[in-house]
Amino acid sequence: MKEYRLSDFLPTTKKECELRGWDQLDIILFSGDAYVDHPSFGAAVIGRVLEAQGYRVAIVPQPDWHGDYRDFKKLGRPRLFFGVTPGAMDSMVNRYTANRRMRSDDAYSPDGRHGLRPDYPSIVYTQILKQLYPDVPVVLGGIEASMRRLTHYDYWQDKLMPCILCPSGADLIIYGMGEKPITALCRELSAGHSMAETRHIPQTVYLCAESEIPGGITDDDIVLHSHETCLESKRAQAENFRHIEEESNKMHARRLLQAVGTRYAVVNPPYPPMTTEELDASFDLPYTRLPHPKYKGKVIPAYEMIKFSVNIHRGCFGGCAFCTISAHQGKFIACRSKESILKEVKQVIEMPDFKGYLSDLGGPSANMYGMGGKNRKACAQCCRPSCIHPRICPNLDTDHSRLLDIYHAVDALPGIKKSFIGSGVRYDLLLHRSADEHANQAARQYTRELICHHVSGRLKVAPEHTSDSVLHLMRKPSFQQFYDFKRRFDQINREEQLNQQIIPYFISSHPGCKEEDMASLAVITKQLDFHLEQVQDFTPTPMTISTETWYTGYHPYTLEPVYCARSQQEKLAQRQYFFWYKPQERRAIEAALRRIGRPDLIAKLYDGKGKTRASYDDRAIGSRPDTPRGSRQQEKGKRKSFNPNFDHANHRTDHRREAQPGNVRRRNRRDS
Repeated sequence: MKEYRLSDFLPTTKKECELRGWDQLDIILFSGDAYVDHPSFGAAVIGRVLEAQGYRVAIVPQPDWHGDYRDFKKLGRPRLFFGVTPGAMDSMVNRYTANRRMRSDDAYSPDGRHGLRPDYPSIVYTQILKQLYPDVPVVLGGIEASMRRLTHYDYWQDKLMPCILCPSGADLIIYGMGEKPITALCRELSAGHSMAETRHIPQTVYLCAESEIPGGITDDDIVLHSHETCLESKRAQAENFRHIEEESNKMHARRLLQAVGTRYAVVNPPYPPMTTEELDASFDLPYTRLPHPKYKGKVIPAYEMIKFSVNIHRGCFGGCAFCTISAHQGKFIACRSKESILKEVKQVIEMPDFKGYLSDLGGPSANMYGMGGKNRKACAQCCRPSCIHPRICPNLDTDHSRLLDIYHAVDALPGIKKSFIGSGVRYDLLLHRSADEHANQAARQYTRELICHHVSGRLKVAPEHTSDSVLHLMRKPSFQQFYDFKRRFDQINREEQLNQQIIPYFISSHPGCKEEDMASLAVITKQLDFHLEQVQDFTPTPMTISTETWYTGYHPYTLEPVYCARSQQEKLAQRQYFFWYKPQERRAIEAALRRIGRPDLIAKLYDGKGKTRASYDDRAIGSRPDTPRGSRQQEKGKRKSFNPNFDHANHRTDHRREAQPGNVRRRNRRDS
């Protein structure tokens, strides 16, 4: 592998700037993460993109926000602006559990050290920079600002908050994947234009007086309920969100305006999805794919999880109600070319500690590569947030052939022993039967090859729940499809004499989910012989339809009331059913089942001696799987809590992803 010098990384100190002969910087990026020079980390992506355009850019990772602010002063004043990102994840998801308890570690910090970033670094860093350099523009990027670009519910403060530009004092938000808007901004500022003269740039958000809105308020604009109105009316907030989500997923979106105080938050429509050539250009930049040398001898857990993985596309048309991908990356798939993917895989092969196994060859969802509308004109008129819910769009090309071609090309490379698919697989796409028999055959072939060649003994899928009414609110397929997929999975295992296992993910306390739904989930997963570990209590994160429903009590599209478990007592009552098989939970579960009027379920979970009974509902799941204890595949201590905010493909930390002006990832598992 190539030996990298300190100057091969983007500079992080004044000394490193001097190594490049720089006496002043154009842009200085502040990040809540450690600096990993890898295309899965947003600060590195944006820094490399700007560097390729000829700008002098540096990164200050995890600056100390206490004391004399020396980390904010050490590189001086940039010529153009400061960029601020919380890092790959929303800082509050990163720092707190669903019960608002402080986490003990931080996967994006050296040695997993906790406490190297504040709550809301987008706000804290900006306020410090504005105090030190009041005349220098500050531009926010990344998941934290993206998801807070308009009035939003903040779970950790338990209140409605305005556009993040208000409390932070920043000048601009670049939302979503940021390569194109940040490059356009740099061109404008380099040409001598002021920040006020850059308000035409797509995919940006700014505050201004009504009289300063470019072109004024027109009939083409969508004027949302004001922030103040939303504070008084939860129904108004719910009404707002439908417009916000729809405009995030349109090919030709409209401008959004929301009054907040005496000003308006103006959200310009996003850029069109990146072309293959544009995406290749971003991924083909000279990343070292390594943590900065300043971390020598330290381990960055998030990097360890993705160091041998390759991301092959952006976007997700699943539209899962609890996921932030659609609001950040959009539903249209942007794919890398085979050549670009193979080039990166070859870089991975050359890494000295690579043993021949790619940990993931995927995306936000593993099997959406190359997919999109057959008739793009129809897509241009569409405002559906999901292409596959409540049913798969007949205009959607679900052909897995191009993805199989990528897998075959990667596996044929010398040095590759096996490529695993660590991203979540959409089994509803695999089960879909379209009018195109070629696509149907490719789906069958993909399913078999996935199970036979790309699973390390365990296949991660995300049914999320067993109740069809809850699944409908989640925008997930009926649980019957999970049964169908499991039957196919077991059949292939028998035919190929394999011993693979399914790891399912489930969520409790999602809007619409009642305690009785969780009791039924316990019985059904018991019948399937699953001992669940990959589970999570629903965590409301900004700008998802699930969060807006949870906060307002109304479904934003129907405005009908939806039951939500809000108190800690209600949430814990639901969560306990995941662990029916633990002896210490039995007494509480039996008491709860009597309380909700379902004592009949006790006998389905326990026999008279307190032991679980391995019963199977043949009518529902077919024959018993050959693999003993179907899903007791989780070794003790391996339980992960997952958060709907991490996108598994772009931040493969099995932590649902997010990213900087450019990438998203969800925390703990990405599927959807």
